[in-house]
Order: sequence, then C-alpha cells, then structure tokens
Amino acid sequence: MNDKELDAVALSIRLLTIDAIQKANSGHPGLPLGCAEVGALLFGAIMSHYPQDPNWVNRDRFVLSAGHGSMLLYSLLHLCGYDLSLDDIRNFRQLGSKTTGHPELGQTPGVETTTGPLGQGFANAVGLAIAERMLAARFNTTKYSIINHYTYVLASDGDLMEGVCGEAASLAGHLGLGKLIVFYDSNGITIDGATRLSFSENVLKRFEAFNWQTLACNAYDMDRILNLVKEAQNEGAKPTLILLDSIIGKGSASMAGCRQVHGAPLGEEEIRKTKRNLGVPEDDNFHVEPEARRYFQERQLFWKGEYETWENTFSCWKKENPERFQLWQQYFGSAKRGLKQKPYIDFQIGQRIATRAANGRVLSKLAKRIPNLVGGSADLLIPNFIEVKNFDPFTARTPEGRWLYYGVREHAMGAIANGISLHGGLRTFCATFLVFSDYMRPAIRLAALMKQPVIFVFTHDSILSGEDGPTHQPIEHIASLRLIPNLLVLRPGDAQETEIAWRMCLQHISGPTALILTRQAVEVYQKQDNNWRETIKKGAYIMKECEGTPQLVIVATGSEVKLALDAANLATNKRIRVVSMLSRELFLRQEQAFQELILPKDGNRMVVEAGVASGWERIFVDRPAILSLETFGVSAPGDVAAQALGMDIKAVMEMIRSILGK
Repeated sequence: MNDKELDAVALSIRLLTIDAIQKANSGHPGLPLGCAEVGALLFGAIMSHYPQDPNWVNRDRFVLSAGHGSMLLYSLLHLCGYDLSLDDIRNFRQLGSKTTGHPELGQTPGVETTTGPLGQGFANAVGLAIAERMLAARFNTTKYSIINHYTYVLASDGDLMEGVCGEAASLAGHLGLGKLIVFYDSNGITIDGATRLSFSENVLKRFEAFNWQTLACNAYDMDRILNLVKEAQNEGAKPTLILLDSIIGKGSASMAGCRQVHGAPLGEEEIRKTKRNLGVPEDDNFHVEPEARRYFQERQLFWKGEYETWENTFSCWKKENPERFQLWQQYFGSAKRGLKQKPYIDFQIGQRIATRAANGRVLSKLAKRIPNLVGGSADLLIPNFIEVKNFDPFTARTPEGRWLYYGVREHAMGAIANGISLHGGLRTFCATFLVFSDYMRPAIRLAALMKQPVIFVFTHDSILSGEDGPTHQPIEHIASLRLIPNLLVLRPGDAQETEIAWRMCLQHISGPTALILTRQAVEVYQKQDNNWRETIKKGAYIMKECEGTPQLVIVATGSEVKLALDAANLATNKRIRVVSMLSRELFLRQEQAFQELILPKDGNRMVVEAGVASGWERIFVDRPAILSLETFGVSAPGDVAAQALGMDIKAVMEMIRSILGK
C-alpha cells in the first residue's frame, strides 16, 4: 500500500466532490469529504474488481447505503477507470447524466444497487452476501473456488437508525455471513444536528448482540483500517461492523464537523478557502492529483491480472466439472427454462382449493424444474403455502439450502430479496400476508425502480380471511400495489389461473411481480375461452360468454370471479359476460382492439373486487357500477364478514338489477 498515492486519491475525491456539488448547486458533500480515505482504500487497495467488466460475477460488491454521499462513489468509479468521464462528473445531478443524485442501478457502471432510502442498501448487502454463499456452496469444489468474494458497505448514522437495518443485521448475524463487512461512518451528525439529539445507543454493543464482530478505529488511519479489514476477512463465522470515527466534511476550511455541510454546497467563498488549505489553486476546478491517476493506471494492470487468473480458473473448473457447468448455465442463463406449456398439475373443474394452496403445489413442481429458484417467508411458511418438502433451509451449516427463514422481518425480507436478485444467478421470491405488504413497500418500490424480477407472494387477500378481523383483512392494499410503476400485480381467480400466474411471474424479468392469493377455498371454474391460458397473459380473458351482444360485462378478480359467475348464472334472463382480470394494468397496456374485444366500447360494465374502488375508473366504469369495499373489515368468519360488508351474491344481484332492471 502506498500511503502517499492513496492520500492523493482522497484529496482528488474531496476536490471533485466540492466542485461537482457546487456546479450543480445541489448535493451532499459531508460524507464524501469525511470518508474519502476509506473510499480510496477500499477501491484502491482492498476490493477485487475490474472496471473493464463491471458485471464480473466474482467481483467484490460495494454498497453505498448512505446513498446521499454519491459523489464519493462517482469520484472513485471515475478514478478507477469505469465508464464515467470527467464530463459526467461535471454533469452531476443533471438530466440524462450518469451521475444521478443518488446512485441508481443501470445508470452508472459500477453501481451495484439503487440507494438513498436509508437502511435499504444495508439490507440489500445482506441479500448479496446470502447469494454469494448460496452460489459458492453450489459451484465451488475442493480444487476450484470460482465464487469467492466479499460484500462491503458504507453506512451512516442514519442507516443504523432505520428499523430495516436492525432487522437485516439481526438475520445476517444469525446466518453467520462472514463475507459481509460494513463500515459505519460515525460522524455524530444528522440533518437536524448532533446525533445525541435523538441517538444515544451503543451501536457496537447492539451489533455484538446481533452476533457480529465489531471493530473500531479512526477514519483517517489507513494502515489501521487495512489491518481491521484483514481481521474481518479472517472472521469467517460472523459479519463484521467497523466503526470509523470520522469528521463530516473533513477538509472544509470552516464547515468540517458542522451539520450545514451534510446536504448543501459549500459555497464559492468556502471552496476557495478550502482549496487554499488543501494546497490547490483556487481556480483549478475538477482537479485530479497526477499521483492518483498514476496509481489507478497501475492498479488497472493488477485488476486485469486478477480477472484473467479467475477466467483461467473458471475455464479449468468448467472442463473438469461439466455437470456443474451445465447447472451454471441454468443459473445464469434464460429465466424461462423449465416452463413448458403442459400444466404441472391437473386441477379439476369443480375442485375447491385456496389459491394459496394451489400456489404451494405449483411451487413444489417449479422448484424441482428451476434449481436456482430460492425464497422464503416472514414466519409464515405454512400459512403462505411455500414450504417445499425435501428441500433444506439456508443456514450457516447448510449454505446449499434454498429456503430462507426470514423470521418476523417483513421490511428486511423485501430488501434482502432485492439483494439476492441483484447479485445475479438466482431467482427469488418472498412471502407474507397481503396486509403486511405495507411493511415491505419501500423495498417493493425499489425493486420496481431497479427492474429486479423479485416475486412477492401475498396470501390472505381480502375480508374473506375472516376471523382475524380488520387488522388482517386488506382493503386498500391491492389498489396501493397497483399504484407502483413497473410492478406487475396478478390476482388469479382459481387454482388453474394460479399456475399460469406463476409462469408469468417467472417469465417477467423486467421488474417485480406481486402474486395475490386467497386464504379460503375457491372453486375451479369452467373457462369458455378454449385458449384462455394464452389470452390471460394479456391481463384478462372472457371466462363466461353469453349468447349475442352482452347487455352487461362483469369484470372481477381473484375469488370474486366465482361470485360474478354465480350471479351471472342466476340472472338467466340477462345476457351477461364475465371477465376474469388477472392483471388490470397488464390489460390496459394491450392494444385497443384487444381491450375492446374483451370489454366492448359500448354497453354496460360492472366491477366486483373486495377492495377499494380506486383505480377501476381506468376501464371506464362509472363509480356506481363498482362493487367495492370502502370501509375496514370486521371480525367474523369470512362468509359472514362478506355478507355484513355487502360483498356477497345478494349485493352482486342487486347491482345487476340496478343496471339492467328486473
């Protein structure tokens, strides 16, 4: 390690940071200035990565959980030689720039995950570390170690205050994720002022209780930091938290250690004074020290050697382990493999089975066909019906296991699932009750933003969950999930539709999916569209047709499809079409001709869904023609609750009569 050259890197980070933020008149200089040394050390002397191939599967991962300090990461990526130019740095926070306000996956080479909402990046990193261990257990041999890398995190005081961070850290300690190393930037400052205003816990003691190794040192003693990282790497049975005693805004002439430096430009006068103090000409903007350039040019040769060594190792492993390599191709190949059109399970017409139970049977078949499908639930393995017999759980002792016991940690579960997906090589799902999707919403939103194909399974989807009462009966949750852009929401009406929905989940690789399922048994109904298994993939299909032009089209989802069907069958003197709408948003994305084929442009329409009506106006239904629930549920058996709240056959028939007359 060359301290002088790494000092030059740290200085360059500070100079690029203050100029980029000043030019943008927006940003957070405090963290990049305060953590410049640890950043220089990580990217310049510790991490194994290769800027010419940012997606190298065995690279060390770095997660800037404190995403507001993005200029630290952008400066380092530029200096290391990633595809991030000095012009990109100058264009910080501008439209179309690679240097967005907070790091965004897919926008900037070298950014591993979208961060900004505090604590989410920390939890993503736990998922990354889980994925590394899972893949290492499957592919490494006694002779070759082709998956062997670390996950590094830089987290702030704010990250460690967030509940999601505590949940994720607790699970990481329980699982003994020894290749997870977190740097805690402990500068004692938040936006409101000193952390002592709201935060007085002993963080190291908390993490010791989580079964972490805890270490601490000054943030500017690079030799000591390097030694602590080696100590962390040698601790294989526990993740490590390294507390860095830092100064926010270090290097600023008069604002170092002040809350004002957290989230605002230094200002022209302060920058001039700072540059004088740092020994740089005042008018030298976006300055990079020549020693820093030279250092990273040399490091690029070193990284290339590491990369080529790994490629040679992989080539030898591939030749000697053809069966494992074939499995590797499945893990890192097409997501659609194993999804033949023939049904996995012959669900019979008239059979009564909850869609959550159908989900469990389908998942068991899928798990045998798709070896890289992994997942778990938040302490609801049996109620969610995601338990697969004869498959081991993922634990510290059984890293080859495929099923995760997340415990009662919905918030972290969603974020960890995102991290598993971000790593690559694995398809993942996680499950809980629909009403608890509220706990997971930040992670679901980020999965949608990052276009990660995580499958969120939600059971107990309505008031028909019954006796648990309004706290466990989702009313607004389906509508709420539909509001999230790029989230595919699927609510199948019976067991056969559930199987198709799972295929759609696995084939949807441009974003996450929410699969919404019943607790109660629902009858498998006859479909009058002979090609319904294909039609439904457009979001909706005609489940029951009438003779002639329909007087009324009833659109329903989930268990309410059978309710609509029963009502249509009772109204024998009316021409009623029943449409099962698996995904409203998917249907609305189809060509107009298809939409009008399913829902004729002229004529009466009616919607039946056991949730709030919000959003259904998008299919041109007047509010009085929506049978919905606009109040919370009641504590009663499901059918009694439905009758009391007006979501039963009587209510459907009354609405039909109000539209069509007697």
